[in-house]
Amino acid sequence: MTKTLYFGNLSWGTREESLAELVTPLAEVISVRVVTDRETGRSRGFGFVEVPSDAADAVIDALNGSELDGRQIVVNESRPRAPRPGGGGGGMRRDRY
Repeated sequence: MTKTLYFGNLSWGTREESLAELVTPLAEVISVRVVTDRETGRSRGFGFVEVPSDAADAVIDALNGSELDGRQIVVNESRPRAPRPGGGGGGMRRDRY
């Protein structure tokens, strides 16, 4: 089993390699993803690291509040994304033309 950890308050310059190097001494890194803006390609300031479940708490305890690239980072267990309202809108309304 694995757990996905949330890494927040990252510098815009933080890369996936930096996160992997930070976590590797504490746990096996299964995957890493720094979330980027679709338009600019710049980091949005957070990312996710997947580690074995039995090592997740140790990573959180060791890294939450630590410094990376000059910023104090937040590390906790990732929570599922909340459902977002969708639908509506879109398309042309013919009664206006």
